Amino acid sequence: MTAVLQRQPRLLSIEGGEGAGKSTVLSALRDALLADGQEVVSTREPGGTPLAERIRELLLGGTGETVHPQTELLLMFASRAQHVREVVLPALQRGAWVISDRFTDSSYAYQGAGRGLDEGYIAALEQQAVGIEPGLTLLLDLGVAHGRERTRGRDLLGGSVPDRIERERDSFFERVRDGFLARAAQHPDRFRVIDASHDAASVAAAALAALADYLGTLR
Repeated sequence: MTAVLQRQPRLLSIEGGEGAGKSTVLSALRDALLADGQEVVSTREPGGTPLAERIRELLLGGTGETVHPQTELLLMFASRAQHVREVVLPALQRGAWVISDRFTDSSYAYQGAGRGLDEGYIAALEQQAVGIEPGLTLLLDLGVAHGRERTRGRDLLGGSVPDRIERERDSFFERVRDGFLARAAQHPDRFRVIDASHDAASVAAAALAALADYLGTLR
């Protein structure tokens, strides 16, 4: 019998491809909840703890050798297992809200749809290593070409270099986008899809509206 993931009403995740504006939306949601007097923990994946951040460096910075898709997936879940136990669950247990820039849905999109790994295998890892799912997931949907344009501008302004995953071909990111949209279709009770092609203020406003609707269901 398949175990059921424990849904956490105060866990919010923000998903989307490169350049979708996740950081801006996270800041807007955090500020709204703080203004309401809530404790908010904002975090990210991969990462969120010292050990998980070291795994992030391996995943995104590379080691000079080819990273096998299985290795990438297992490192993602190693990081996530540490993150959930050290940051997410303790915060939820004390009544805080947790907003995560990416969560397990990213593994279904990037390592599943993008890399071609079996969804059932990912689901088994999710059950064993994570065991929880967000109450609300905001998917910032953006075309690959548009996202590339944004990240190029960001990298030029900030002087940063694209990481190992950002250097993938457009065909990879098309599969990732399709994977995210498939997840949203499979879990319409949890997902809200937001058109991220608009300006940052409009996308943030749509995210805040989705949060307000969600909070209304909890009362």
